Amino acid sequence: MTPQTTTNAANWRKSSYSADQTACVEVADWEMGATIRDTQNRELGQLGFPTQAWVSFLTEVKSGRL
Repeated sequence: MTPQTTTNAANWRKSSYSADQTACVEVADWEMGATIRDTQNRELGQLGFPTQAWVSFLTEVKSGRL
């Protein structure tokens, strides 16, 4: 996990399940993997995850183990 303190022109997205909710996490592609941020506290920066760590996390979530 890598702290990211600058907001760039990334293509941020959030789950379609969150609809108009504001308490969400957004994700964007990052040159080294994925970066996430809190929609309610965007000014606090982002956390970057290397590709393999992000893929492992998504696999665990999709399997129901997380």
